Amino acid sequence: MKSEHIPKATIGRLAVYIQVLENLLRDGNEVISSEKLARACSVNSSQIRKDLAYFGEFGVRGVGYYVQELITSIKLSLGIDRVWKCALIGVGNMGSALLRHHDFEKRGFKICAAFDCDPDKIGLEFEGMEIVCPTHLKEQAPELNLEIGLIATPPDRAQRAANHLVDANIKGIINFAPSRINVPKHIPVEYVDFFDHLYAVAFQITLGTD
Repeated sequence: MKSEHIPKATIGRLAVYIQVLENLLRDGNEVISSEKLARACSVNSSQIRKDLAYFGEFGVRGVGYYVQELITSIKLSLGIDRVWKCALIGVGNMGSALLRHHDFEKRGFKICAAFDCDPDKIGLEFEGMEIVCPTHLKEQAPELNLEIGLIATPPDRAQRAANHLVDANIKGIINFAPSRINVPKHIPVEYVDFFDHLYAVAFQITLGTD
């Protein structure tokens, strides 16, 4: 990797590149030009070259990119060339949907443990996992080698869930709850708020109707 200071937007685009490249490979495309890849990803070819340049040299002049080779290289650069084991806190509507979303494992992220503080849910089995009280997360995390935490609780319980994850030495957190959390600076946090995207789309539609 040429630089540790890679823009967050670049990381986001690399995730799109992987998805597009995997679809291309599934359709039997072994080689693709930078122009065609750019169109498929809704960016320009210079942007793709700039993004990939953070990680090394890719592509063959006059030929393009070898699809499988590029997928492998991007996954290696992003650290998703292995399985990351995840813990889910909150088995409500959102949490249940995440547990049923089997594409997580296909993309290298396996939810290995589910936690909820609701006494009516503790002990139940869901998607092959027993729902456990979050107070047991600290002891289960090292046993299951859990590294990433997913928070899908109501907003008023998100911070408590984050505290359990921090105490269990979880390395990173994805927060689906519509609430901000406080964690130590060394733990990366990403927020997934669908309303952000709804607001953005509504705003763009509004601009277009002015």
